[in-house]
Amino acid sequence: MSDTTLEFSPAAAPLADKLLAPALEILARYPTGRERSALLPLLHLVQTEDGYVTPGGVAFCAEILRINKAQVGAVATFYTMYKRRPTGDYLISVCTNTLCNVLGGQEVYDGLVEHLGVGHDETTADGSITLEHAECLAACDYAPVVTVNYDYAIDQATPAAAVELAEQLRRGERPTPARGSRICTLKEMQIQLAGFADEREGAVADGRAGAPSLRGVSLAQEHGVAVADFNIDTAIPTTKPARDESAKAVKDPGPNAPAAPAKEGFVAKAAHAVKAVVGKVEERVEHRKAGDVKDPEVRTAEHRNTTASTPATGAAKTGLPESGAAPQNPAESAGVAANQPAGDGKPAGDSSASPAAENPSRKGSDEETK
Repeated sequence: MSDTTLEFSPAAAPLADKLLAPALEILARYPTGRERSALLPLLHLVQTEDGYVTPGGVAFCAEILRINKAQVGAVATFYTMYKRRPTGDYLISVCTNTLCNVLGGQEVYDGLVEHLGVGHDETTADGSITLEHAECLAACDYAPVVTVNYDYAIDQATPAAAVELAEQLRRGERPTPARGSRICTLKEMQIQLAGFADEREGAVADGRAGAPSLRGVSLAQEHGVAVADFNIDTAIPTTKPARDESAKAVKDPGPNAPAAPAKEGFVAKAAHAVKAVVGKVEERVEHRKAGDVKDPEVRTAEHRNTTASTPATGAAKTGLPESGAAPQNPAESAGVAANQPAGDGKPAGDSSASPAAENPSRKGSDEETK
């Protein structure tokens, strides 16, 4: 896709002026005809400017992918990492899911709420911190866990440690995380999430990997386990693989291919059971009146009111239009008799008479009021 073929609306143009080049780089990662899959990193890309997905960001993504804004909005509102309103420089997430909660996650969250004076998905007055409780941060062996802009900041957190972290961030400090990458702002994190390298000095040099995180690697090295024929330098293909026609012949033999032999066992028994049910249904259909193959509910509705017209005057006694037939069973007859039909678009029981005529006591009260 060439930038010379793109024209943006006034809503999308400001972001296009700043982000078109990296956006086209993102699209180039995907096979031809599959560019729509770039929507997720594109949404992160637009958040690098304003810190959240603005209406202009939605328009920009829709126009560069040639889809409508509703499709973009459906994705942006589904994932919690796409923010729909202004967010602070630092997003502090506290896991309050089962294990973290049992080990004190809720107390950590409550301590931050009291200290910062904000609740879930709210931002401090100075715009520095947004607080949220998270359902899971995928670090149960370090519970309770606190992250800043999706990077692990505190393992086995306490309320005091979380409050101290918040104060350091407010002072403009960037404390060394418990493990993982150096703490950055939310906009800087969006660059990484969009798939671009973080060019900040020491950006990935501060944090350390915890022993539980490396346990699988350690075991693999200890026992000599490796992926067969793995080459880290192998390029990722950017075009759709050619269709395997031999596989198609097996999966889709076509109408002239000989029928495959019937499978025995469970599949055969299931097929016989389905055929038996179909046979019973066919028998019931044959017992219907000659030439009447309508659905029973449709036939009953037409039987009660053949023209779908407003009930006639004479229908008041039976609850059926004069052209209709009487109910076929006692239960239906009783129900129809107790159901006064409506006419002329008015609710049942309504009439043109005045409320006072229908209720003498109300007439008296009205006169007293006058």
